[in-house]
Amino acid sequence: MPRSPSGVHVTGWGAYAPSLKLTNAHLEQMVDTNDEWIVTRTGIRERRIAGPDETTASMAAVAGLRAIATAGLQPDDIDLIIVGTLTPDYPMPSTAALVKGAIGNKRAAAFDLGAACSGFIYGYATAHAYVAAGMAKNVLVIGAETLSRATDFTDRGTCLLFGDAAGAVVLSASDEPGGTMGIEMTTEPSGAYLIWLPAGGAARPSCDATLEAREHYMKMKGSETFKMAVRTLGSTSQASLAKAGLELEDIDLVVPHQANIRIIEGLAKSLGFPMERVFVNVDCYGNTSAASVPLALSEAVASGRVKQGDKLLLVAFGSGLTSGAITFEWTADPANAARADGIGPESVKIAPGYLEPVNPFPPALEWVRSGAASPAAAQPPTRRESHNA
Repeated sequence: MPRSPSGVHVTGWGAYAPSLKLTNAHLEQMVDTNDEWIVTRTGIRERRIAGPDETTASMAAVAGLRAIATAGLQPDDIDLIIVGTLTPDYPMPSTAALVKGAIGNKRAAAFDLGAACSGFIYGYATAHAYVAAGMAKNVLVIGAETLSRATDFTDRGTCLLFGDAAGAVVLSASDEPGGTMGIEMTTEPSGAYLIWLPAGGAARPSCDATLEAREHYMKMKGSETFKMAVRTLGSTSQASLAKAGLELEDIDLVVPHQANIRIIEGLAKSLGFPMERVFVNVDCYGNTSAASVPLALSEAVASGRVKQGDKLLLVAFGSGLTSGAITFEWTADPANAARADGIGPESVKIAPGYLEPVNPFPPALEWVRSGAASPAAAQPPTRRESHNA
């Protein structure tokens, strides 16, 4: 049997989702679609949208603080903070640095990690390595996204899919049995441009041409992505199980990246695994990229789907093309989540920059935020508010 990594446990967990909901009924008034079409092809009924005062860092900080409290720790007990995201507040400083300040940690190292929808899994694997090597005792791993800021709400191929949220876990050193058992990560660059955000980087810096071509929004080739996702999610899952020395029948619950229901069902079918033992919440949140797996894990625990001694498989797939899977034994008491009661957005504060603030909320959704009956009924945004139209 392969030697399993030991001594690294999930001790805390937490999530945060904005209150504003973007429903299929809203999208019916924006693009050529309808509720039945969306639900049949994606399984999504609504997604959450960050408000004007919410960012990747602020949501990550709330989820992170909840995870720390659930673990029974204080912020300064955290030695390292890793944030997986493709929508950082800024190219620099790192979102993780802002999170550190927002939660009141004085001693941790902090950095961002870019693996798109696999970002949380890659972050977990990195954190595991730090703890297993003795370089850290407690690591905060966060997946957080404000994908609404990078979504083209005139593009039916993408605007139906994505939402905003954050999720987090604390990984801790422990002498108790259980914990992380098998980790697998892959990258297949032949599909690098199946899902991408073309402009804003060093290859295509922001300019009038990139703005006019709407290159600052996500682009995706859906059918090709679907095929590679199902195949890669299955093979990565099997590799993680093999490293753990387990079989599929040993797994109590699979928590996959919530891309869409057809990919999740395709994964279950390819593995021969019953959907009854696969956690799904894509209907409520859509695809939240790096936030997807930790958000789903937190909800699975809250709903009673996870108990001490259960063996779980976390698996994700994202741009790059990246994939990753974690097999581990759950050892924490689900009731510990009550320790995070009362922690919310008011519990954290992101340090502002020195430039005049702007409203980052998508103008295309201002009518939803204002409660208008339709886009036409909404007041037009001011000049300052319309910068990301």
